[in-house]
Amino acid sequence: MSEKTLPKSKIKTKQITVIGMLFAITIILGATGLGFIPIPPLKLTIMHIPVIIASILEGPIVGAINGLLFGIFSMIQAINTPTPVSFIFLNPIVAVIPRILIGVTPYYAYKLIKTKWEKVNLGSSILIGSFTNTIGVMGLIYLLYIDQYANALHISHSLAVKTILFYILNGYVSGGAAVLISMPIILAVRKIRK
Repeated sequence: MSEKTLPKSKIKTKQITVIGMLFAITIILGATGLGFIPIPPLKLTIMHIPVIIASILEGPIVGAINGLLFGIFSMIQAINTPTPVSFIFLNPIVAVIPRILIGVTPYYAYKLIKTKWEKVNLGSSILIGSFTNTIGVMGLIYLLYIDQYANALHISHSLAVKTILFYILNGYVSGGAAVLISMPIILAVRKIRK
């Protein structure tokens, strides 16, 4: 075995370790329900965080697979611990597709955002990943289910739209949390890899 192949196999082993840890975190958060925070009538989530980390550290394919796991667990949560609007999350278009995209958008955002401040580049990419989830899910609820959403909650169409906007604005809270948690992890893993 040449010296050139040895470092490659070490990098591969480190990557497999990181991928395995991120998948394990996603599975634990999803299987235990710890990744879903009930704020009626919906459940907010922290499950987008390992997906964003996977995307930036390991690329869009690993990120998308991690996002797929997140989406599947969203559907399982809708079945196991239903809310009045859980029927929405039985639709994979709402529950899965935006979550897969969380694993793609931070990677490409990071490749495109080029300021002279690395933490700004990284933080912006993390926020984009977080808002991919928020806007994707809430936007699809609005486009596909706004009337059923209002009926399920026994509220007016106007109030239903306002609650959707509230959840989108709340995306700044989950985006801020994603930046605070993801950035130190990503920077630490990069430092270890050097």
